[in-house]
Amino acid sequence: MKRELAELVAIRSENPPGREYDVALYLREALAPLGFEIAFDEFRPGRVNIEARLVNGPGPVFAFNTHMDVVPAGEGWSSDPFVLRESEGRLYGRGACDCKGPLAAMLEAARLLAADRASWSGTLLAVFVADEEIASEGAKLYAARRPKIDFAIVGEPTSNTVYSAHKGSLRPLVRVHGVPAHSGSPHLGENAIYRAGELLALVAETHENDVRHRTHPLVGGASLTVTRIHGGHADNVLPGACEMLLDRRLVPGEDEQAVKADIAAMLRRAHERTGLRAEIVDWKPTTGGATETAPDRPIVAASLAACRAHGIAEPGPFGFQGACDLVHFRAAGAEGVVIGPGSLAVAHKADEFVPVGEFAAASLIYRDIARAMLAG
Repeated sequence: MKRELAELVAIRSENPPGREYDVALYLREALAPLGFEIAFDEFRPGRVNIEARLVNGPGPVFAFNTHMDVVPAGEGWSSDPFVLRESEGRLYGRGACDCKGPLAAMLEAARLLAADRASWSGTLLAVFVADEEIASEGAKLYAARRPKIDFAIVGEPTSNTVYSAHKGSLRPLVRVHGVPAHSGSPHLGENAIYRAGELLALVAETHENDVRHRTHPLVGGASLTVTRIHGGHADNVLPGACEMLLDRRLVPGEDEQAVKADIAAMLRRAHERTGLRAEIVDWKPTTGGATETAPDRPIVAASLAACRAHGIAEPGPFGFQGACDLVHFRAAGAEGVVIGPGSLAVAHKADEFVPVGEFAAASLIYRDIARAMLAG
C-alpha cells in the first residue's frame, strides 16, 4: 500500500488544472487484472472519471468513491510534496490524506474483496472522480446518469471515524449598484461601496437573527457570511458598482432553491429599507448541497462496527462542517457514509500527512463494510 500511495502522490493531479487522466490510467492498470470492467468518462481534456465494476453474483451494488485531484502544493514544505516521505509514523505528501490516502486504501480493499469472492455477493464498484476540490464536476456528472448504487463509502480524511452528514454551500455573487461621479464631487453620484456597506450590515443581521438558528444535530448551524468584496475601477472615480461574494452554508434538510429565494428576499428587503439596488449576477461553483444518511440505516451501523473492530473507540456518527461528494451519491439513490484515514486539520496545508496506522486500518475497514453490505 505504501508503494501505491507513493506512486499516486507522484502523479501531479493538482486542481487546477486537474489532469486526473494519469491517475485514472494508473488505477486501470491496478484494477483490470483483478477482473474489474473498466469504464472511462473523459468529460474534458485530461478530466476523467473512472468506474471499475466487479459483478459477483446477485445482490446489492456497493461503491467505493473518492476523488483523484488534489489542491496545489503551495509553499512551505519540508520536503518535495510529490515524493512520499515517512517519518515518525507519518506519511507526508500532497494528497496523502486528501485524498490519495483513502484512494490507495480503497484500491487495497478492492484487491482484498476480489481475492475472496466467496465472502460476498453482489456488485462492487470503485468510482473515482475528478474535480472534487473545486466544483465536484466529476461526481455531479456521474450522479446525473442515475447509476444504480445501493450503498457507498466516500473517502475523505475523518481519522477513520464515521461521518453520515455534511453541510452544503451556495456562493452568490452580488452586485451593488451606485452612480459614478468625479471623486472631487461625490455629491453628484452614489458611492456603491458605501451602499455595499449597508448591505454588509443586513447580511450580518440575517445570519444572526435567522440563518444561524437553522441547526442539525451532527453538523451544527447554517451560516451566511461574506468572503470577498471588490469595488471601483479608478482612483478618482466614485464607484458605480461593488461586488461581494456571499458564502451560505446549508445544513441537511434545507432546500437549495428555498435558500436561493431567501437570499433574493434579503436583497429586496435592502431595497425596501433604503432604496439600495443590488442583484445576484452569478452563482459560483461549489461542491454541492447538504445531505445525510439517517443514523439508523444499516450502512451506518455496519460502518460503526467496522471502525470499532479496527481500534476506533469513538467512531461517531459525526457530521462534516464542509461539503463532499456524498451528496451526489445520495442524489443517485445510494445510502452512504464518509470514512477515511488522516485529518482535515492537515489537509490542504504544507506537510500534509496520513498516519501509517490509520492508513493501514482504512483498507480493512473499507473491506469489512463492503462485506457486511454485500452479505446477501
